[in-house]
Amino acid sequence: MGMNAASVLNHIINGEPTTPCSSKGATSSQAKALTTTIINHLRLGRLGKAVSVLFSAPVPFPFALYVHLFRICASKKAIVEVRKVESHLVSFAPTPPVFLLNRAIEAYGKCGCLVDARELFDEMPQRDGGSWNAMVTAYSQNGYAGKALGVFSDMHKSGIFAAEVTFASVLASCASILALWLSRQVHALVFKYGFGGNVILGSSLVDVYGKCRRMGDARRMFDEIERPNAVTWNVIIRRYLEMGNGKESVFLFFKMISLNVRPLTFTVSNALVACSSFRGFREVIQIHGLIIKISYEEDEVVSCSLIDVYAKCGDLVCARTIFDLLSPKNLIHWTSMVSGYTLSGKTRLARELFDRMPERSIVSWNAMLAGYAHSSQWDEAMELIILICNDMRNTDRVTVSLILNVSAGLSDLELGKQVHGYMYRHGFYSDLSVANALLDMYGKCGNLRKARAWFYEMRHFRDMVSWNALLSSYARHRMSEEALVIFWEMQQEATPSKFTFATLLAVCANIFAREQGKQIHGFLIRNGYDLDIVIRGALVDMYSKCRCLDYALNVFIGTSVKDVVLWNSLMLGCYYNKQSEAILKLFELMKEDGVKPDSTTFQAVLLACISQGCVKLGGQYFNSLSQDYFIIPQVEHYESMIKLYGLHGFFDELEDFVEKMPFQPTAPMLARVFDSSKEYNNTRLGKWAVRHLSFLKD
Repeated sequence: MGMNAASVLNHIINGEPTTPCSSKGATSSQAKALTTTIINHLRLGRLGKAVSVLFSAPVPFPFALYVHLFRICASKKAIVEVRKVESHLVSFAPTPPVFLLNRAIEAYGKCGCLVDARELFDEMPQRDGGSWNAMVTAYSQNGYAGKALGVFSDMHKSGIFAAEVTFASVLASCASILALWLSRQVHALVFKYGFGGNVILGSSLVDVYGKCRRMGDARRMFDEIERPNAVTWNVIIRRYLEMGNGKESVFLFFKMISLNVRPLTFTVSNALVACSSFRGFREVIQIHGLIIKISYEEDEVVSCSLIDVYAKCGDLVCARTIFDLLSPKNLIHWTSMVSGYTLSGKTRLARELFDRMPERSIVSWNAMLAGYAHSSQWDEAMELIILICNDMRNTDRVTVSLILNVSAGLSDLELGKQVHGYMYRHGFYSDLSVANALLDMYGKCGNLRKARAWFYEMRHFRDMVSWNALLSSYARHRMSEEALVIFWEMQQEATPSKFTFATLLAVCANIFAREQGKQIHGFLIRNGYDLDIVIRGALVDMYSKCRCLDYALNVFIGTSVKDVVLWNSLMLGCYYNKQSEAILKLFELMKEDGVKPDSTTFQAVLLACISQGCVKLGGQYFNSLSQDYFIIPQVEHYESMIKLYGLHGFFDELEDFVEKMPFQPTAPMLARVFDSSKEYNNTRLGKWAVRHLSFLKD
């Protein structure tokens, strides 16, 4: 034991003035001998035996011994021993001092036995500020914020002067239940009692305002603190990060460093996470340099965050270098690297690492399964699910949701039904994220009756995601009128999101419902929705398909930053409206705007070439797909080229093109060749197409 503990124990042994009573010398000497025995047990870590000696002794002991025992019992959460110590104290000290009973309340609180703590508090003949503080802290630390605030209110009404530590507990309770109005009142009391310069209370106020999403108040409070410490900086940086303002988090982190405040490891981790939110690669490199400088690179939290942020910024080489240099590696490091690979779509490398893991947790399995699901590698995901069922005794809600995503991807309704049963047996049916995944699965598997029935079962806890899932299911299966009915029902229960309107506009486009589309557009504007790039793309697509190209063009022109999806929507809109000549001009404007075309762009361009009879130009565009833009041509591009050559009678080019295709022509391609040959009376190519069609049928 250290010198402080040893001096405390010596004080207990020799502390005759602190003994509760007895005038009898024999009793005093007996207590001293038993105290030595108790302390020897404590030195050897035998708390139970030490308390048993005290509990069975019919003599009082020094108050310092009770204090010491309460403290040790609290640290070990030994509730039985706390009760024995308190029982002995009140049995042999008829009027124990208030400070001792306060220590007992604190010990009960640390052990989570709030009923015992409250009973003792209520039975105390006298209380001081420490008694009230012990009770407030006991409730606060055990998650009973409402009761903690109730005790504080009674304390304040009783005229008891609250100490700094009491205010800290009260503010923590306010933060846990987001009691903004009460927090402001406590803030006023902090200043009234002269604690305005206390950095701990200042940090607590920053924390509670941040959690209540009042970052203006949190920042003003932070700026008023004369010398914020590392904890204070961590609080403000974390709260900005939670509010989605990663850039401000990073700015404050670098400001803290410039003031020579050594950051906590959690602060460094938060700064790295903030960098990943806006892909601040340059800032990541600077923070990495600081990590090496202050020797944090071996810290588990920091190293895992480094791996994660490099992966999210696209630098998997650096992430893997950090991972390989770590020795030893723990489960979190392995899982972080696997997750990094899966987030970047490199599932093969992720699986290689996953198979080498010395141990796995359910989080590791979920990371690998999520990678397969996000990459639509359904067969590999199914194989992993079988391994999960064999390897893991328990699954969590993330696993269940992912398995439902896989069953939706495979359109495996039977697997989804099995998971539905598993949800009921293991209590996952009331988890909203799992319930929404089940709803989505039924919709994607085409069982809309089951989807609607499950949606009805969710009526007491469903949210906007639930409504959107049901709406998307009907839209996906071309039940557009029903989808519009669901939208009107939804408005009675929930506020539509931007995703809802994107789906609705697609529904209107599918059934050429121009008037409904216009109404939705007007609804968005009247209700102040942000018309982001996704919504604008959906509007362009809807107006184009509804033969309102001028409306589509107005939306397009009014968009400041145009992405490839928006350009594609307008190009295809021109094709639907028989304005194919405009597509080739738009393609050139798009390149001038610095937007890189994708496979859909080239499909629109090839359709324009077919309409305009630009056979040679179409061939050039097809070749530039792979040569200039490194895009692998899809089946639809080959079909378009066959249509282009066949429709305009370029049979030499058509025959050469078909022979050089990297795969066997499909039945629709051969049918197109045959129809073109028949129209132009090209018997030889027509017979070739018929022969290959017969092979496909065989």
